[in-house]
Amino acid sequence: MKIITIKAASAAEKSVVRCRKKVMEKALPAALNGYRGALIFTDTNVYGLYGKKLARYLPGVPVFAMPAGEKNKNAETLFSLLGAMAEAGLHRDSVLVALGGGVVGDVGGLAAALYMRGIACIQVPTTLLAQVDSSVGGKTAIDFRGVKNLVGAFRQPALVLADPAFFGTLPRREICCGLGEIVKHGALSAPLFERLVSAPDLFDLGFLAGIVPENIAFKADVVRRDPHETGLRKCLNLGHTTGHAIELCTDLSHGECVLIGLIFEAELAKKYAVCDGAYLDELIALCKRVLSCDLRSVDVSAAAELARLDKKNETNGRVVVCAPRARASYALLTLGYGEYAHALAEIKEKLC
Repeated sequence: MKIITIKAASAAEKSVVRCRKKVMEKALPAALNGYRGALIFTDTNVYGLYGKKLARYLPGVPVFAMPAGEKNKNAETLFSLLGAMAEAGLHRDSVLVALGGGVVGDVGGLAAALYMRGIACIQVPTTLLAQVDSSVGGKTAIDFRGVKNLVGAFRQPALVLADPAFFGTLPRREICCGLGEIVKHGALSAPLFERLVSAPDLFDLGFLAGIVPENIAFKADVVRRDPHETGLRKCLNLGHTTGHAIELCTDLSHGECVLIGLIFEAELAKKYAVCDGAYLDELIALCKRVLSCDLRSVDVSAAAELARLDKKNETNGRVVVCAPRARASYALLTLGYGEYAHALAEIKEKLC
């Protein structure tokens, strides 16, 4: 077991992320001026909402829309996009614009990394989750052979344009999804945690618009210090070993599964690590404030089996869990599969 405490950054991160209003009308058209060519990559849901704005403010820029949904984050979509990029005549001095949520950002980022061995990518995240997490940090991937994010690359975007105006179109469940990653950041940052536990309404759009820049700055600083996840950046996997496994065997969103993962892994920390039990109870209560699903519906046996495939695991098959243990502190727990599966079953019985 390894225990790490996160130290706050000494200064705000100078990154490629820009929080702007009227991104579609002003910031994005201006950003494209320096490129020889461009293609906008989005999905059918986002295109239905913003297609007219694209035609108005970016006339003549071709658009490729993938079918919406995590199930389409696959090789077929990736190669269809690469084909569209070739048909659009993109060159090494061209840019791909990924306009959408995390799936669009992941597939678009990977396509940009592969095309002509790498062209620029501008991320325009339209969901809360994408703004605070997936658009920042340069992780790109597709799901492959039933394993989430199995094929991917580290490729930093040329620019990220985040606009809180996009939140107005999001259903409550999408807000919940984004809050999953915000709560995770709060578990790693004492100031963020205090803001979250003291907020009267975590779903208030004004509150979210104010806290997004802090989340971006926190993640950007971690990524700056460890761009390829060799050490510190592993903290961003908090709740994700169990969360990813639950995501693969349910129809819950990524953020909902991260919240459930945080709950289960906080309980794992109580069992296997030196921890602050009162703080972990407070974190679990915060997760439950956001969640609307019933933990009794989670099949922990299936999740434990899927966790064996997690790419963070050791080669000997032992499951590696990044678990919260105290304010701004986490523990890397290494558990045998049988021990991990038995612990999840015990935790579910305790919680339900």
